[in-house]
Amino acid sequence: MSKRKHISTPSDSDSGAIEAGLPYLTQDIPGVGGAIKTVPEDFFVEEIPQYPLSGEGTHVFALIEKRNMTTTDAISEIARRVGVRRIDVGYAGRKDARAVTRQWISMEHVDPEKVEAYRSRAIRVLDVRRHENKLKIGHLAGNRFKLRVRNLNVSTDEALARAQDVMETLVRVGVPNYFGPQRFGYRQDTHILGLKAVKRDYKGFFDMLLGRPELDTEEVFIKARTLYEQGDYKAAYETWLPNFRDHRYALKDLMREEGDFEQAFLRFDRQLMGLFVAAWQSELFNRVLVRRMPHIDRLFNGDMAYKHDNGACFRVEDAAVEQPRCDRFEISPTGPLTGSRMAELTDAAAVYEQPLIEALQLNIEDLQWLKHYGGRGGRRPLRFQPKGADVTSGSDEHGDYLQLRFELPSGCYATTLLRELTK
Repeated sequence: MSKRKHISTPSDSDSGAIEAGLPYLTQDIPGVGGAIKTVPEDFFVEEIPQYPLSGEGTHVFALIEKRNMTTTDAISEIARRVGVRRIDVGYAGRKDARAVTRQWISMEHVDPEKVEAYRSRAIRVLDVRRHENKLKIGHLAGNRFKLRVRNLNVSTDEALARAQDVMETLVRVGVPNYFGPQRFGYRQDTHILGLKAVKRDYKGFFDMLLGRPELDTEEVFIKARTLYEQGDYKAAYETWLPNFRDHRYALKDLMREEGDFEQAFLRFDRQLMGLFVAAWQSELFNRVLVRRMPHIDRLFNGDMAYKHDNGACFRVEDAAVEQPRCDRFEISPTGPLTGSRMAELTDAAAVYEQPLIEALQLNIEDLQWLKHYGGRGGRRPLRFQPKGADVTSGSDEHGDYLQLRFELPSGCYATTLLRELTK
């Protein structure tokens, strides 16, 4: 199936460079270097629920703590043990793998005592409650972080001074609301998969998902991808490691459909496909944000402004009138999440994003596919404000560190804040 060429859409060769060109807001303050996640406990994140649980209903909610494990793997393990399908387990968002994280999941018509008794090497169940509705993506107010940065490039005292200066600027002006690199997968290519899905390039989708061995570095992945490109789906399936379930499922579907890419595409996990589409939307948002940097706290006529108190948006008719509210962090300018519900910018603001959107050459059918995978579109603030921010230093058995505590709104990335500090 042929694929139309799109101006300004990242090529396949861009898959490893998602983050390289993203400018810093605090570029005048030197970074401290360092490393996060030296040990999983250095990255602790806890969900802040969007609503209280009622204690009644057919859905059983469990607060789980996982260590050094992906959300997908944790859900799969619990679902298998409790006796429900993985797809029927609700969750509000995916959490970092190499970390200690706490988040809620939900399952319907299961025995609460069976869930409460569940234990494994990497997962603990901390709380179990009932509720009327299933937990869904985005149903969280935010996340609470405690992070430690080690192996600093400067002395702890100098690092602390720089970190405090960076944090002061980020609290006052805002953190650039980039989608972080984890949005784009371990090969930084999920936005390309999303584009191919929206354009119904079925073979291209599987070629990127299962092939392109030159984009990998580990021998086992290169071998599996090479076997796919040679058309040996069975051998490729057997070569993929068992924890790469999505790749193995895709190969199994291709074998079942005797190489019919369209039919295999229609069998592909709809929820995962939605994440690919979201990654494509995210990559475009990042490019628009780069164009607005460093003036992410400045409004223009024709902007769609985001109200931080309730998430509503309105069009800016007179930027001079609204700018004081922006200075107080009551409102912020926004960037695009492409889809049928996305309001386009006008007047002076449009120059920053309209050329990029027009270059996508989206048609009605593309927008329908976007909607099918949850990509209805909308607006996203260009910045976010850390709450309860605190920076200290310390030392333990692993050495000296900087410790950061802060809370972020739902959908904002701690790594985006950290990159401003570490450079």
